[in-house]
Amino acid sequence: MSEQQPVTIPADLMTVLRCPVTGTALRQGTGADEGLLVNDSPDRPLGYPIRSGVPVLLAHEATALDRPA
Repeated sequence: MSEQQPVTIPADLMTVLRCPVTGTALRQGTGADEGLLVNDSPDRPLGYPIRSGVPVLLAHEATALDRPA
C-alpha cells in the first residue's frame, strides 16, 4: 500500500475559503497539522480535514488545535 500524498488546494481557492465557525482565513496545515486546513483564529484554532482532495468545511468536522501561547 502506498503512502497518501498531501493535497495542495489551489491558491485562488484558498483566497476565498473561510472558517465556518470563526470566519477567519484558512491556510494549509504543516507539520502535525498536515492534511488539514487551519484557521487563523488565535482564540479558537480549528483544523478541517481534506478528504479525496475536497476540504470538509463543516463545523462538526472541525478539530480543536493546540497552539503555543
